[in-house]
Amino acid sequence: MDAHRTVPPVQPVPSTDGVTVAVHDLGGEPRAPVLLLAHATGFHGLAFGPMARSGLTERYHCIAPDLRGHGDSVVPSDLDYDWRGFADDVLAVLEHLDEAGRSGDGATGRPVFGFGHSMGGAALLMAEASRPGSFAGLFLFEPIVPPPGAFMRPEGEDNPLAAGAERRREVFDSFEAAYENYASKPPLSIFRPDALRAYVEGGFAPQPDGTVLLKCRGRVEAQTFRMAASNGMYERLKDIACPVTIAVGVDQPLAPSAFAPAIVDGLPHGHLVGLDPLGHFGPMEDPETVAQAALEAFARA
Repeated sequence: MDAHRTVPPVQPVPSTDGVTVAVHDLGGEPRAPVLLLAHATGFHGLAFGPMARSGLTERYHCIAPDLRGHGDSVVPSDLDYDWRGFADDVLAVLEHLDEAGRSGDGATGRPVFGFGHSMGGAALLMAEASRPGSFAGLFLFEPIVPPPGAFMRPEGEDNPLAAGAERRREVFDSFEAAYENYASKPPLSIFRPDALRAYVEGGFAPQPDGTVLLKCRGRVEAQTFRMAASNGMYERLKDIACPVTIAVGVDQPLAPSAFAPAIVDGLPHGHLVGLDPLGHFGPMEDPETVAQAALEAFARA
């Protein structure tokens, strides 16, 4: 794996709060409509590579940012990871596209679509609510947009996802060792092999001693999970004017799939698509099926 790593072009884009977002070009005709792919908590833009190559780049110019605290983004040490910042990062990328378009090498005049997974879905909705008309259409796989009270816990009880993130192993002997570890056990063992390799190759940084270090550190992932319940997007769904498809995998209690119907009901132009038997990691579990569903949805937009 280490000797054959291919890294797409990356563009640094300044955002708010002293953050610099890393934007990866996943391919496609430069003058085609833009598809901005926003990743889940703990992931990064390069994880969408296999899905982009499953038909998306044939119709869209695919770009995928590493949102704050993830991948190759650069952040100050005291960042709070309020989810407003993830929306700011999306808006910064859109503004960068507009500026590039005005100089003759960007998105101006081309429609921009959005694909969001989990946290990334919420970030796209928050960006569209803040700047209506940013997107011609959105396809969101199990976005984290909880209705009020959905994530309520007894006082003093931590978010179990946050607690797990803080225990996450951050160092491996090599990229291959990280890949083999994840491939041997759930939840990442369900990833298609090329998607798992994309996650590992984009999610770890080589160190001087030959080891590899997780780019999205456990404390950052944990704080991102803790801030999820207060993102406030559910109350703003009525402000989303563009067509939005919400895709879900297996219906599970207390999971993002459980409140997807409520999200659709709150959207002026919402549509629900079931992709059972996929789980919450559907875009990495079966990139081709999810990509084709997105293509069909965008064709309706």
